[in-house]
Amino acid sequence: MLQIDKTQEGNKLTIALAGRLDARTSPEFEQALSGVIDSITELVLDLEGLEYISSAGLRVLLWAQNVMNEQGSMVLLHVNDEIRDIFEVTGFLDILTLR
Repeated sequence: MLQIDKTQEGNKLTIALAGRLDARTSPEFEQALSGVIDSITELVLDLEGLEYISSAGLRVLLWAQNVMNEQGSMVLLHVNDEIRDIFEVTGFLDILTLR
């Protein structure tokens, strides 16, 4: 199960994720992003509640990062050690901006 909470302020979209971002839930996350990503210049993903991310979830993050590279910025907040380890092993630490 994945909980997605979106808050938009002008051109800034903040999305808080809680639960598991995997093959079952990543289409829901991608759909939540695809409806608004073209109209923003700043994307903030708060991963404080994210417990797990699979390759399907990583694919959506990569897609979002590529879109935001063209039109603005993307930042990930509150990344726990387990998720950070997954980013490190997969090389995503070199692609994503974590704060």
